[in-house]
Amino acid sequence: MKPKKRSALRIYMGTKAYRLKRYAEWMLDRKMYARTKGEDKLGHVWFKHQTPLMRQLKDVEMELQSNKVTNLKIAAQRVNRIVIKPGETFSYWRLIGNTTKRKGYVEGMVLHYGKVTVGVGGGLCQLSNLIYWMTLHTPLTVTERYRHSYDVFPDSKRNQPFGSGATCAYNYLDLQIKNETNETYQLIVYLTDLNLVGEWRSTAPATRKYEVYEKDHSFTREFWGGYVRHNSIYRKVFDLDGEQIEDEFITENHAITMYEPFLTYEEAGDV
Repeated sequence: MKPKKRSALRIYMGTKAYRLKRYAEWMLDRKMYARTKGEDKLGHVWFKHQTPLMRQLKDVEMELQSNKVTNLKIAAQRVNRIVIKPGETFSYWRLIGNTTKRKGYVEGMVLHYGKVTVGVGGGLCQLSNLIYWMTLHTPLTVTERYRHSYDVFPDSKRNQPFGSGATCAYNYLDLQIKNETNETYQLIVYLTDLNLVGEWRSTAPATRKYEVYEKDHSFTREFWGGYVRHNSIYRKVFDLDGEQIEDEFITENHAITMYEPFLTYEEAGDV
């Protein structure tokens, strides 16, 4: 996983090409995309999770964190209460749309080829991370997800396995989730003063519980001089009596680290 150096022109043209490809897919792929919002919350909570809105990240101005909150409020309104009926697919970017100033988005933190930069709508990976993590605790099927190629910040108070999020970039790095069950599901997302909160709800009560964990976590020193972080994500499936039914492989992760992994960092954070 040696870092690839690409010119600004190539990045610009590549982004345009991938976006056009996605627009074509949305028109031609014949998927039934979730579009409907429920006026009322469905009756049964499958899984609920929250993540802090403000983090102390090394060398990142807190103003960008505040701007991220502004962006999250706008994006959360687009997906909150969305209902996914059997056979339908949730598309993160199809629902949120492009993050433009006209819609109220402001400049937030963006990770670009392993470097911290700014961009309009920055910070929305926190929302895609949350949705992906919650989905791993439901019977819904993740059909498209992209891992982070770079591990930018050393761990600080991490309570989830490395690589258990989903990076996003309009519109070609999408998060798509299909409902292959016989029940209807609903996504609830909102912000409190301190946290981004999400729930997956359903028309039927939960019949399974899930434990997501990692295996084979390691850092390797590469021939080109840097480090790459590795692990695999699994989940155990339990019935309501606590008996384990399955132990499923979910995905594997490989990310170039942008820090020395064997040093101690007192003030850092993870995205």
